[in-house]
Amino acid sequence: MSVLIATRPTIIDRFVPRSLAADIALIASGAALTALAAQISIPMWPVPITGQTLAVLLVGSVLGLSRGSLSMAFYVLLGALGLPVFTGAKALVLGGPTVGYLAGFIAAAALTGWLAQRQWDRKWFGVLASFVAGNAVIYAFGLPVLSMFLGSVGAPNDLSATLAAGFTPFIVGDAIKMILAAALLPLAWRGANNLKK
Repeated sequence: MSVLIATRPTIIDRFVPRSLAADIALIASGAALTALAAQISIPMWPVPITGQTLAVLLVGSVLGLSRGSLSMAFYVLLGALGLPVFTGAKALVLGGPTVGYLAGFIAAAALTGWLAQRQWDRKWFGVLASFVAGNAVIYAFGLPVLSMFLGSVGAPNDLSATLAAGFTPFIVGDAIKMILAAALLPLAWRGANNLKK
């Protein structure tokens, strides 16, 4: 058994046998999915609307705490190394407005993964609660860094300006993503259980 796999299984463990090779492939796949979701975007300044957060929270829920957080760390590392994995096929820009959100991706995947290992991903209300918590973590990391960025470019960076730039435009999209996940993950579990029977 791989050291990357937590003792409590997630849905992926119903389909993929546990091994180090499988863990590495899943971690890389989660990073690739997030990179792909980053390219689905609506350009906005200073933070675009993207599909990343849905991918981040799904990766955490499907892979669990260890693999999910490692997958997001790998994703951020790829961007830091200069690969075009972020929105608009860009690499990491230190001091940019989204750096805090990227750090939040790692923590959010860890949290949703931890909750999934405690079976929060099996009922719609558990998925919804875990995704609300994961989104809150992303914003907790992202908004302070965004505020500093806004101040550094001479834009207003008080609380209301920061929320208007990095939180308010995303509320509707986040709600849609969470509702979608709350419908899909329990269905996936039902299908996995039926296959096992």
